Amino acid sequence: MSISLSQEIAPLLPYLRRYARALSGTQKSGDAYVRACLQALVADHSIIDTTYGVNIGLYRLFHVLWNATVVPPAASDGATSIFEQTAQQRLATMAPESRQTLLLSTLEGFTIPETAKIIEKTDEEVTDLIKSAIDEIDRQTKTDVLIIEDEPLISMDLEQIVESLGHNVTSVARTAQDAIEAAKTQRPGLVLADIQLADGSSGIDAVKEILAEMAVPVIFITSFPERLLTGERPEPTFLITKPFNPNTVKAGISQALFFKGSDAVAA
Repeated sequence: MSISLSQEIAPLLPYLRRYARALSGTQKSGDAYVRACLQALVADHSIIDTTYGVNIGLYRLFHVLWNATVVPPAASDGATSIFEQTAQQRLATMAPESRQTLLLSTLEGFTIPETAKIIEKTDEEVTDLIKSAIDEIDRQTKTDVLIIEDEPLISMDLEQIVESLGHNVTSVARTAQDAIEAAKTQRPGLVLADIQLADGSSGIDAVKEILAEMAVPVIFITSFPERLLTGERPEPTFLITKPFNPNTVKAGISQALFFKGSDAVAA
């Protein structure tokens, strides 16, 4: 891979990791696919089509490899998580292209024409695939949501988005300690967590303690996603960038719940 192409691709990798993780449901599996994509690119840089820009070319290459290759996830110290098991079961029942299209057009922010170029479909086909994905996700069980966010206006926006999807907000916590206590008081089915909180505490620390007590999907919200998507340590599978688009949050919630074990869904 040439130096100039490498330099253009480098800042895109955190976002390709985000896409791969959301698509596969785990950091390990998603990152394995990204590594395979990069290895193929290093071996033959001509395989990337940059006609419509490096960004579209990179995602298009990833899409081709995703559909053509089975990449085993990195070795794990423990058994497969309930989220991975559930994801594998649910992925078998949903059309893969519908989910890919939804993620590309919402989580990654590609336009309908750009998404069509990436997956090699017409604009009309992309629109139909997105509708199919949303219809499928809408059939998922509704759940209770804990919001960890110290900015009132943002927490209000998140609350409205969550409720518009038919979910129930059990609590809005402004500090890590409040979040931990809220989770213990009423077990959430999903956590939306900011990283930097009002009293200087960390949403990451709060989530770690919550996850030590219960299995629950988490979506992190941050202004600096690249800091959490280096691939160098355990990182969030689902991550949304501030300022966020409501549709992006909706897609993130739907994707996180897609991988959630049905026995963890709140009644």
